[in-house]
Order: sequence, then structure tokens, then C-alpha cells
Amino acid sequence: MTRLMIIAASIREGRIGLPIAQWVLREAEADGRFDIDWVDLKDVALPLMDEPNHPRLRQYTKDHTKAWSARVDAADAFIFVQPEYNYSYAPSLKNALDYLHQEWRRKPVGTVSYGGISGGTRGVVALRPVVNALGLVPTTANVELAWAAQQLDDDGEFQPRESNERVLHAQFDELVELAGALAPLRG
Repeated sequence: MTRLMIIAASIREGRIGLPIAQWVLREAEADGRFDIDWVDLKDVALPLMDEPNHPRLRQYTKDHTKAWSARVDAADAFIFVQPEYNYSYAPSLKNALDYLHQEWRRKPVGTVSYGGISGGTRGVVALRPVVNALGLVPTTANVELAWAAQQLDDDGEFQPRESNERVLHAQFDELVELAGALAPLRG
């Protein structure tokens, strides 16, 4: 089984990202190929980067960093459920990524992005240099949800379109394939 970490990146009150991430979680559970680590960055509550040493050294001094390192290190693949904020991505995701270095290396990452007309695409594009610097390998299948708030029902649950589901399942296939191919490189 592929150990998949699903990260809900937004920590805002009233965020629409949580029901979207919960949809991703349900679909991944139903898929059956994943051992899932569910991460809500609001619950993880990492302070703004407070480690004295560069993450590349893995000389962590804080318990929250050691715990975060262990979780990310154990993952084989990631899905970032991320908003677009001002043509970029959530600062909570940037902080979570910057805490670590080697733990991300040579692992696949897919995105489920949401926002206005762009569906979060500009946030994903802004994230690419960080993903590349950390050695993550992006999937080509990524879910982009334009005007995602319109897909919430009266109970606040996300109602995906058939095209959303199709792309998400293509992403799952790619994550499993890439995780297997990259595992020997992590040694």
C-alpha cells in the first residue's frame, strides 16, 4: 500500500478547503490502494519556522518539528489541497514545507487547488519552485476547482463534478505509479 499524506492547507475560519479535502480523503479511502495520513494544518499548528538550524541538516530541536518530520518521512506520496491566495498559495503550506527538507525528497505530489476563475492554478504555479527545490515530483493530473464554493451543498459538503472525480482518480493512479518508481531512489 502507498502511504499517502493528504494535507488540508488552509487554516482560515470558514474555509471551503476542509470539505474539499474531506472529499479527497473519502475518495482515497474508497480507492483502497492507500494507507492514509490525514493532515489538517490547522490542527498541526506549526508555529512560524522556529528551528535554529537549516532543515537540510535534520538537527531539529523542537518536539513539533520532530513529530512533523516523522510523519512526512513516513509518507510515500502527498496531495496538497490548497487555495489560491493573491496569485499564490497558503502561507501555512509554505511554512509546513519549509520546516523540513530531506523528508520531502523524491516523493510524488499531486494538488487539488481551488479558487475563483483560475481554480487555484496560479497558486499551484507559484508553488512549483518550492516543490522543485525540495525534490518533490509533481503529478501531471491535478484537480483545479474554479468557483469551488458553488459546489458546496446546503450542509457545506463538497459535491464534485464527474470531471473532478475523473482527474482525482487519474492523480491517484499517477501517485501510486510514481511512488513505486521513486522508492528505490530514496534508498
